[in-house]
Amino acid sequence: MKFSAQRLYSLSRTIHHLNTPCINSRRLHWNSAARPYSTFKRFSLRTAKPLALKVEYYPYRNFILARLATRLLKIRYLVLGSAVGGGYTAKKTYDQWKEMMPDLTAYKWIIPDFIWELDEHINFEKFREMFSDAELAKLLPDFDKVGESLNQLKSLLSPDSAEGSTAMKASDTQGFDNNGKQYKKGVLGELILIQQQIQEHEEAARRVAEQLSSGSSQQKRKVSDKDKAEQLQEELLRTQLKYQRILERLEKENKELRKQALQKDDKGIHLRKMKKSLIDLYSEVLDILSDYDSNYNTQDHLPRVVVVGDQSAGKTSVLEMIAQARIFPRGSGEMMTRAPVKVTLSEGPHHVAVFKDSSREFDLTKDEDLAALRNEIEIRMRSSLKDGQTVSPETISLSVKGPGLQRMVLVDLPGVISTVTSGMAADTKDVIFSISKAYMQNPNAIILCIQDGSVDAERSIVTDLVSQMDPQGRRTIFVLTKVDLAEKNLASPSRIQQIVEGKLFPMKALGYFAVVTGRGNTNEGIDSIKDYEGDFFQNSKLLKTGMLKAHQVTTKNLSLAVSDCFWKMVRESVEQQADAFKATRFNLETEWKNNYPRLRELDRNELYEKAKNEILDEVISLSQVTPKHWEEILQRKLWERVSTHVLENIYLPAAQSENSGTFNTTVDIKLKQWTDKQLPHKAVEVAWETLEDEFARFMSERKGKDHDDIFDKLKQAVKDESIKRHKWNEQAEDSLRVIQHNALEDRSISDKQQWDAAIHFLEETLQARLRDTESIIHDMVGPNWQERWFYWKSRSQEQHIRNETKSELERLLKINEDHTAYLANDEVTTVRKNLEAKNVDVDTILIKDTWHQVYRKHFLKKSLNHCNLCRRGFHYYQRHFVDSELDCNNVILFWRIQRMLAITANTLRQQLTNTEVRRLEKNVKEVLEDFAEDDAKKVQLLTGRRVQLAEDLKRVREIQEKLEAFIEALHQEK
Repeated sequence: MKFSAQRLYSLSRTIHHLNTPCINSRRLHWNSAARPYSTFKRFSLRTAKPLALKVEYYPYRNFILARLATRLLKIRYLVLGSAVGGGYTAKKTYDQWKEMMPDLTAYKWIIPDFIWELDEHINFEKFREMFSDAELAKLLPDFDKVGESLNQLKSLLSPDSAEGSTAMKASDTQGFDNNGKQYKKGVLGELILIQQQIQEHEEAARRVAEQLSSGSSQQKRKVSDKDKAEQLQEELLRTQLKYQRILERLEKENKELRKQALQKDDKGIHLRKMKKSLIDLYSEVLDILSDYDSNYNTQDHLPRVVVVGDQSAGKTSVLEMIAQARIFPRGSGEMMTRAPVKVTLSEGPHHVAVFKDSSREFDLTKDEDLAALRNEIEIRMRSSLKDGQTVSPETISLSVKGPGLQRMVLVDLPGVISTVTSGMAADTKDVIFSISKAYMQNPNAIILCIQDGSVDAERSIVTDLVSQMDPQGRRTIFVLTKVDLAEKNLASPSRIQQIVEGKLFPMKALGYFAVVTGRGNTNEGIDSIKDYEGDFFQNSKLLKTGMLKAHQVTTKNLSLAVSDCFWKMVRESVEQQADAFKATRFNLETEWKNNYPRLRELDRNELYEKAKNEILDEVISLSQVTPKHWEEILQRKLWERVSTHVLENIYLPAAQSENSGTFNTTVDIKLKQWTDKQLPHKAVEVAWETLEDEFARFMSERKGKDHDDIFDKLKQAVKDESIKRHKWNEQAEDSLRVIQHNALEDRSISDKQQWDAAIHFLEETLQARLRDTESIIHDMVGPNWQERWFYWKSRSQEQHIRNETKSELERLLKINEDHTAYLANDEVTTVRKNLEAKNVDVDTILIKDTWHQVYRKHFLKKSLNHCNLCRRGFHYYQRHFVDSELDCNNVILFWRIQRMLAITANTLRQQLTNTEVRRLEKNVKEVLEDFAEDDAKKVQLLTGRRVQLAEDLKRVREIQEKLEAFIEALHQEK
């Protein structure tokens, strides 16, 4: 086979045209158009066409011999001048271009011109035509794949790539082959030698064909056929593997070049604004869709690569090989993937990983960052488990960037299990199946089915599940892992061939791959695993014997195939999804216009901010309450809380005293005990309840037409949580105890106004208690005669007994108006006998219970009459009741209590306005901030169709905008 003529460089072509002899001897006018000159210009492999010239003749003149001599003498000067001028011009142009080139001395290799048509010059089909033996055809490499690899190399290193073309054409190092032909040194020089070896193999194959067609004996032809076939098989396999290694080296160097170019962009050398990559835009759309709960049946059918497999089948290891980093938690035989992990792979200058909800970057080239990343993923998985779950459906979103990574979105799912073991939740198996089905039922999802090659194929569970979800295999890629163990352990290696050819399992797939993801050492690095994988397949009998094809092995080929399939699926389905969300947006906007025409479309977060401002305004309103209002409320509430204790435990026992000295002594003792133990605590409780009531009043106050009922639930929750967190100053009771004790020690009434105020306070208290007592007695004895006659009411038997007992006790009090508070036993016996004489059977307890209320009524009426006498007793008080039978010690007691209430209310008001209101405001702000960070709390407190509709509109608009931006970027990339 002959190669086409080597291309000539532009400088050689220019000099060639300058030195082309002319056929005419007259003066010429050069009218040809100037051609642009470039040292990077690649010309086709064809002979150069002469420049088109237009020759014009001047009018004929005499002196032909003289003119001919003159022209002949000028020819040598023309030739010499043209050579010197052309050389100088070429050198100057070459120097100018060389100065314009960047300094890329690290790349001292370039691709020769004919490499772009290498697949066109090598006729691999001749091998198949020469040998019809089916077994030999299996041993030959996949020539179509070789052509695809060359095309891929061409696309990676084509001049369209600014990073690749500059480096590939910047080297000036040259060499010569055995035939004297010029080529470039380095990796591409080795490619040239490989091409020559392939040519020699073709010639050897041709000679074998000629020998097969000769008239030798049948036995000799068979021996020659077998020997030549084995020799060609070995030579071609070695050549193919060497060619594969050279391509990998080219890809690695191109990866480094792209990394440097991306780093320059990252540092702003080109002074251009970096835009989000195509895969980042797509990943953002998927993140939004994962949180979108549609009520309009707009399902997420956007493609992603779903990685499924049996537990410990190696699916996580395959994903790590694709991501080129050991990023997932590791374990031996136990379940490590407890939640779906979405990994977005994209190209970037640095190999880093970032979580969707975090700004921290993990450097995947550092062991400590890798360990921290694995730990963070494990923490997130365990924190997503709720109510004793073993696996969680919540997705963990992770982005991995690095030079040379294939752009795609993968979702690593928990491994499928057949049995629930101890320590697992009872529904673990069903939950894993439901999560896997939920992801695989997406008609545009690419299913990456991982099968452990080291175990019996019949034990696989995931293959049946994948067959159910994709029976035609239109979006399934099958991956057989641990092939090294399979080759070592399996007695029949042909089973591996049956698996990768799709003949062993009933499931169907787009493609079948065999990979090796390490030796089982959890501390093994990615580079070590890749080297081990390459060495294994290079020496594997599976590849040598043709059971596996070269394009079906290594995770590198798998990554390329998955990426191609992913983007093909994306281009086919993304516009359809955009149209579906456009229709959903129209429906939601129509519903909003019909139901809420005068309201703004505020989503949950915007509504929360509006409610937050209203609540803070209402808290500030507490500081605007007047001191008088605070003191009135505090004094009233405090007296309501302590009035019963004052009457029952202080006033009534002291009133039973025989003289004023005993009365005052009893009062002082009981007031001291009350102040030391109960009164300060009761006062703080009253102040706390007052602050809560006022805060609740402001929070629940309706604001006319501007009031929005949607905030009521949130305001109530904020109020309750703020009050719950608020704690009164612990030192308040101690200071308050001293103030109250000093106030109750003061017995001096300075003027008549204070005296009258104390009497008025005493009368109001006695009258209120008398009304309560009369109400109790009324309930005990039943309706009176007026109610029985006019309202047709009647008494029960118990009420009749109570009424007779009451009448008998009232007669006893009429006899002795100064009776004590306690009824003697003989008096109880007398009352019971009198009632028995009336055929009323009563017991002692009923008599004493009725006596308590009857005597209270009698005492209160007597005290009220005494108050009227004391109205004009201030004069006697000033004289200390000397020469007077009037005793008004009860008035002095209630004046002391009234003054204590006023001083306590004033003290509590100062503490409220100066300290507690501000602390409550601080608590409210903290509660609002905590609720703002708790999305579940906001969903619980801000509910209703209006909120949900606004949320759906926001999400759908965001999804549609992201999809449109992604589609536009996708079209630009095409």
